[in-house]
Amino acid sequence: MPPPIPVKLLPHDPHWSALAGSEIDRIAITVGPALLRLCHIGSTAIPGLIAKPVLDLLGVGQSLDALDAVQNRVEALGYACHGEYGFAGRRYYTLNAPETNERRVQLHCYANGDPAVVRHLAFRDYLRLRPDLISEYAREKVRCAALHPDDSHAYTDCKSAWIRGVEASALKSFSS
Repeated sequence: MPPPIPVKLLPHDPHWSALAGSEIDRIAITVGPALLRLCHIGSTAIPGLIAKPVLDLLGVGQSLDALDAVQNRVEALGYACHGEYGFAGRRYYTLNAPETNERRVQLHCYANGDPAVVRHLAFRDYLRLRPDLISEYAREKVRCAALHPDDSHAYTDCKSAWIRGVEASALKSFSS
């Protein structure tokens, strides 16, 4: 389990998208066809939203066995594997900057067909369409960061109820 990191929120950086794209390319080249899809998700993927400067990527594999079979390739890229890390069916990796040891990337991998894939993408896409929710989410992030400035785990727990509510709306919106 990775230790919690301090919560440092920054204004949205338009370079995050390009950085995510470069990292997606690096992973895809190394891992190959075991990953059917790689996407930029999370707050850094939502223009205008403040975020921790940590890229969240979503990998979709053919199966959990296929994901497990390429774990060593992902680790060869400098990622640390943390297994499911609290979410059944997930393979969770983190990448820290070698020069500072600061977290740079979180890679969340699921098997094709896992509902978490749809949930992550629906949340991202729904917020991209709703500037009012971006502002509301920013306020929730600031509130939770003030309560838990040195504990990213507690910060994540703090904002989870807000996220779950928006995810439910997003899933309902995109399914109709």
